[in-house]
Amino acid sequence: MTTAPYAKFTPALAEAYFAFSAKLGANNLDARLRHLVDIRVSQINGCAFCLDMHHKEAKIDGERELRLYHVAVFAESPLFTDREKAALSYAEALTGAIDNHKAVAAREALAPHFSAQEVAELTYVIVSINGWNRLAIAYQSRPGSLDRIYGLDRAGLEADAA
Repeated sequence: MTTAPYAKFTPALAEAYFAFSAKLGANNLDARLRHLVDIRVSQINGCAFCLDMHHKEAKIDGERELRLYHVAVFAESPLFTDREKAALSYAEALTGAIDNHKAVAAREALAPHFSAQEVAELTYVIVSINGWNRLAIAYQSRPGSLDRIYGLDRAGLEADAA
C-alpha cells in the first residue's frame, strides 16, 4: 500500500491535512513531547497504525525506550516531567468523549509549564493526531505498512514476519 484510500479518493483534502500536520513539526514544541502526545492519544483511540508509527518516530528522535513503555501510566511514572505530565493530561482531556470542565481545567493546568502560544500549538497537535487516528482506524491502515516510505525502518522496530 503506497497511498491511503482516503488520499486516493480525496487528494486535495489529504494534501491539506498532511500540510497542516507538517506545519506542526515547525512549532515551538519539542519533537519528543509531540511524540509522547501522539502516542498517548493513539493509545486512547486504539489506533495501532499511529501507535506503531509514533513509537518509531520517537525512537528515531532519541526517546528512551523505557519512557515509551510508561506513556500509558505517565501520571504515576517518575520518568516524566511536570510539563510532560500536564501535556499528556491535556491530551487525554481532549480525546474521546470530552468533558468540558475537565478540558478547561487541564488547559488551565498547562499555564505554569507552557506559554499561551505553546498551549495553542499543543491543542493543534492533539486535534491533528485525533484526526489521523480516525482516518487510520476507518481505513484499517496496517501498522508498519508505510515504514519504508516514511523512513521509519531506521527505528529498528520491524514487526516479525507473520
